[in-house]
Amino acid sequence: MMIENQTEEYNIVGESQGIRDVLNLVGKAAASDSTVMLFGESGTGKELIARALHHNSDRRWKPFVAVNCGAIPHELLESELFGYEKGAFTGAGNTRIGRLELANDGTIFLDEIGDMPVPLQVKLLRVLAEREIDRLGGVKPIRINVRFITSTHRNLDKAITDGKFREDLYYRLNVIPVVIPPLRDRKSDIPLLAAHFLSQCNQNRGKQPKTISDEAIQVLGHYSWPGNIRELSNFIERMVVLSAGEIIGPRDLPEKVLGEVPQESLPPIESSAYDRSPAEMLREGLQQSFFMGLPEGGINLKSAVEGFERGLIIEALEKTNWVKNRAAGLLGLNRTTLVEKIKKMNIKR
Repeated sequence: MMIENQTEEYNIVGESQGIRDVLNLVGKAAASDSTVMLFGESGTGKELIARALHHNSDRRWKPFVAVNCGAIPHELLESELFGYEKGAFTGAGNTRIGRLELANDGTIFLDEIGDMPVPLQVKLLRVLAEREIDRLGGVKPIRINVRFITSTHRNLDKAITDGKFREDLYYRLNVIPVVIPPLRDRKSDIPLLAAHFLSQCNQNRGKQPKTISDEAIQVLGHYSWPGNIRELSNFIERMVVLSAGEIIGPRDLPEKVLGEVPQESLPPIESSAYDRSPAEMLREGLQQSFFMGLPEGGINLKSAVEGFERGLIIEALEKTNWVKNRAAGLLGLNRTTLVEKIKKMNIKR
């Protein structure tokens, strides 16, 4: 069973061998009712893979219910999963159906299963074994037919050793393991993902669409992406909103991205400046304007001088680890004057 033609629909974008291996495994596992455990760092797209499993299965027309076990307080997670009868506890004014029951005949996705408290793990183990649940306050078991998909970014082997995760539950859930690679291990997908997110942002803006330069893409490829695909998505949106021109270039990238770019990996001429600070690049540009003649279209002297000053202040702060007294000394200012300029220019670390 192949699902490549549906990858765009579920935002699974990429052509790297790592993501192809994942999709190949998903295509094989989707047709079964076997439990699947997804392993991967936060932001790698575990829920998208879970949805791909569901939408390519025989349960595709039935509910897909996602529960983030790490986002719900432990004392509420049981009632969220199993539901409760009217009067089961103080405040239970009406019967409530739990997520497991809502997912009947469909798929339930238990995200961050490693955060589930141990007492609740015992109850989940019974559900997997008996295929029935008990609402809180209920006296009659309720049969369910649910396909289980779980995920975690934790080391469950260590959690088992530490007594934080039941070994028998682990083996019940980990029938088909799927390891989703982090973005730093699928760098060839960054241009495709960036183009995908850029297209989404352009559609939402309703303005002149922006593009991203090849040089900027090259710089993005050298960043380690600790937040994975989620970080890249947020990053592209931020650049679309904050960049001044219609082409997003290396100058629009933040320092933390530029700081990870090795000098030898950059193109020799235009991109050789990208590992310098914005202040240095700005100063070079201003020097060219002042000493090599004005451009034909002229220049806004006030804006140029303000930008030059702002760049020097940022550079001084960065060189002194944002110790304002030392930065003021580098700039020949007293501390009070520097603080006023930082506030006026809205400079933040």
